[in-house]
Amino acid sequence: MARLVVVSNRVGPLKDSRKAGGLAVGLVDALKKDGGLWFGWSGRISEEGTFGPLQTESTRRVETATIDLNQADYDGYYAGYANKSLWPVLHYRLDLAVFERTYELVYRRVNDRFATRLKSLLRPDDVVWVHDYHFMPLGRALRAMDVENPIGYFLHVPFPGPDFLTALPNSHQLVRDLFAYDVIGFQTQRDVENFRAFAELELGGYVGEDGSVTAFGRTILAKAYPIGIDTEGFAQYALTAEAKRNQQRLMAALGGHTQIIGVDRLDYSKGLPERLHAFERLLENYPEHRGNVSLMQVAPLSRSDLDAYDKIRRELESVSGHINARFADMGWTPIHCMFRSFTRRALAGIYRGSAIGLVTPLRDGMNLVAKEYVAAQDPEDPGVLVLSRFAGAAHEMPEALIVNPYNREHVAEMIQTALRMSLEERKERWNALFKTLSENDSHHWAQSIIADLRQTHRATLAA
Repeated sequence: MARLVVVSNRVGPLKDSRKAGGLAVGLVDALKKDGGLWFGWSGRISEEGTFGPLQTESTRRVETATIDLNQADYDGYYAGYANKSLWPVLHYRLDLAVFERTYELVYRRVNDRFATRLKSLLRPDDVVWVHDYHFMPLGRALRAMDVENPIGYFLHVPFPGPDFLTALPNSHQLVRDLFAYDVIGFQTQRDVENFRAFAELELGGYVGEDGSVTAFGRTILAKAYPIGIDTEGFAQYALTAEAKRNQQRLMAALGGHTQIIGVDRLDYSKGLPERLHAFERLLENYPEHRGNVSLMQVAPLSRSDLDAYDKIRRELESVSGHINARFADMGWTPIHCMFRSFTRRALAGIYRGSAIGLVTPLRDGMNLVAKEYVAAQDPEDPGVLVLSRFAGAAHEMPEALIVNPYNREHVAEMIQTALRMSLEERKERWNALFKTLSENDSHHWAQSIIADLRQTHRATLAA
């Protein structure tokens, strides 16, 4: 069987990690079942950078290969273009985007170097699967080196409409680079439609009835592949000793109170201040919950060396401090913010002990926390998921309580609905959600993309 070669900005860890959700979780779950090579940045900065030695590690089924960046490449490629230019544009935040030509030049240079190092690792029958906004031009660089392997691409974050994306300088070239891939995967059908619209309106391409998109003399497949989790595996996490210890500690700390849980990387796209204000509105509009319901917000630090992320932390501390000062009472604090991470097993226990999962990003490609929360629940007494309509997960999870995260009144009202929901309705909603997540798990996600990639590549070679 052909080897799967995964490329992403960060690699691993392959074993259970302190990181919750996101790209790494989906890829670990997929690679452990299929095996292969995982290639990307080591997370380290060295003087040699991408010209330095490969660092390798192996488990029974998966090999990793990583390279360093130097400081200039980190500043331009990662901190600069990827996170100051692409990330805000792709999340509909033009007000936060920085358009600096030097950043783009470094971004492309680093992609070329990654492609050079990757080519030396490839075997003729490898299937290459490239991930996320860090490596949009990587396929074009590999094709320029005469790599003929099947190469697929998956974007984990949203793909905005043409009106937003064209604000990015050289957006036409960036999307043109994507046509070097055989298959481009997106989280939702809306993202697919935005990509197709850009190809038609901005690049003069056309869309086939089979979902293919043609431009620049190439026909590729653009399709939605919603990322899943190892649903059954995460459900088992909730039954481990570590999960039970954390659930018991949580129950003891709550002292009979009800908890709402939010778990997000500390990022402005997650709508954390808006979430806290919505909880404040709950306490204002439904005073019976004062002293009885608390919100725990877990927000591991993310890209803390960037000004925008330092600002969001300070804002979150200020808002939570204000609400706690306003409503706290003896033995009860409304909001607990923790800027740290937990193991996935520990999180499973925390999810299971929380009556409501509050997942309200302002914009998110998918959001695996929503899926993990559902998977961790007790089938006999499940909690309720309150989910932003702007998370990709909302397209798959209509049985959640879907909210507009910008509307504090609406979010507060839906939290109230969740708190008052009958056991019968909670079980009915949970059963439907769990069934969907089990059918569309991480293995199904990976196999669907890889199958389409092989088929599309064969058709391209035959054309």
